[in-house]
Amino acid sequence: MFLSFHHRDILSITPKYRITSYTSDSLLTNMVNTSPYVLPLDQPVVALDCTSAFNALTGQEKKYAHYLSRAAWNGGLVVLVQTSPESPLIHSLLHRIFIEKPLSEIKKTALDDAALSEDEFKAILIYLSGIITNTGNYKGFGDTKFIPGLPKEKFEAFVKHSAAYRNNPSLFQSIWAKVSDSLYSLKDNEKSLGFCGKGITTYFSGNCTVEDGNLVNEFLRYKSILAYNTRACKTVKNGISHFEVRLASAETNKEIAAAEEFKGAYFTVVHGDYSPIMKLVSENLLKAKDYAANEGEKHMLEYYSKSFLSGNIADHMEGSRYWIKDKGPVIE
Repeated sequence: MFLSFHHRDILSITPKYRITSYTSDSLLTNMVNTSPYVLPLDQPVVALDCTSAFNALTGQEKKYAHYLSRAAWNGGLVVLVQTSPESPLIHSLLHRIFIEKPLSEIKKTALDDAALSEDEFKAILIYLSGIITNTGNYKGFGDTKFIPGLPKEKFEAFVKHSAAYRNNPSLFQSIWAKVSDSLYSLKDNEKSLGFCGKGITTYFSGNCTVEDGNLVNEFLRYKSILAYNTRACKTVKNGISHFEVRLASAETNKEIAAAEEFKGAYFTVVHGDYSPIMKLVSENLLKAKDYAANEGEKHMLEYYSKSFLSGNIADHMEGSRYWIKDKGPVIE
């Protein structure tokens, strides 16, 4: 339901090096019972290097690309929250580990100190790549959950022997305690995205059913509200459902409409969902506007920024009209 800021490749990115694929029969055998939920080990992990492409840009283009990428990165954080409750913590855990030291040092520590095999470390990289690619621990195509392709105790050893963990053990202990079970859990209602009892969703609160979802969508159509940047939370009072529709926007001071009855339930629409993130997205888009190549790009970014500021999808659509007309830009 959330319309995050999307743009095509900011820069042409070329692989700098490739880690050779290798597969351990023993490791794959150990994971056979969960194989539909483990990303295959026999695939390459590729590092993407945009240095040459970025260096070929003018100073103005570099700043434009930088602020676009900041807007996209910050906006992407919302997608983690929307994928599953644990996705933000998984991302935070792995991101903190892998920005602390070069990959070669992380691998050496994992093999020497945490006693991981080559294949187990490869499984860590594959899982990390999956989290980044899918922006969470559910596949973007198929909506099924995926878990690390190595035993939980080995994953824990990797975390607790990392330099990042040693530098801030209390923080990592807190994150691990919150995420370690859900990281590997494959209960029936966790294997795929879906409504209450049949899957995981963060577009609706955990007590919402398919029927609730249909009712919310009916209400949104009745109010002419597009659902792209909304989510809904349900509470029940005296047997009557009350839905709070949360609209993503940087602004939090907009008037909140009084509860409105609709088909036996009550609805309230509020602004300011994901406000701190929406503020960063809006601000960086305006900064990118200062370095745009033409008036069309300026109008595009102005409308996109307004959309994330107010939550008005019509502004986003207007920005997209300018985007379509921007033919052959150096940076998108």
